[in-house]
Amino acid sequence: MSRRVVISVVVANVMVIAVVGWLWLRPDDPRPGAFHGESTSAFYAAIDNRQNDSAPLTLQEVFTPAVQTLGTMRLDSTQEFTDCDEVLWGASATGCTQALQGTYKGDTMAGQFVIFNLSDGRAADALVAALGKDGFIRQGIMFDAAGSRAQARAMGHYVTVSWAGGPAPAQELVAALVALDSLGRVVQGRIVAAT
Repeated sequence: MSRRVVISVVVANVMVIAVVGWLWLRPDDPRPGAFHGESTSAFYAAIDNRQNDSAPLTLQEVFTPAVQTLGTMRLDSTQEFTDCDEVLWGASATGCTQALQGTYKGDTMAGQFVIFNLSDGRAADALVAALGKDGFIRQGIMFDAAGSRAQARAMGHYVTVSWAGGPAPAQELVAALVALDSLGRVVQGRIVAAT
């Protein structure tokens, strides 16, 4: 065997081993320590389909001046995505046209809120189910996921995800999660407009 062939084979083997090792040893994407998911209900029938609620959400509509502070956390950043899968790992948001994300930061905790604009209630329920077992949202702000809490709700053709974590006591994390979840009230205005 020529020396070039041997070197090529060795280099190829080293590259394969490096890729396999990276895939095997890389850290998993974080999941919340506690998760609760809810399917949509008849309450959201007026907006069960995007055809009844076609105007896209805006960052200003979701993250109003009134929600710049939630409890002890302050709004850190907002971002809009047209490729909803950029916000997810291990799951896909079929029929999603936008995802709006806000991250919040406090002294002892941090959190994020994401709202997905899907095609209908079936797609919303499918995303909530996938978040419970297949994957989750990517962290937009860093905190220890092991002790964190998250909630996902399908509301008509929308899905909201609230996620809070950090070294704060459990009751403070629950309060932060409830505060983040309150951002989903934006959907109530969409119900009124569709009826």
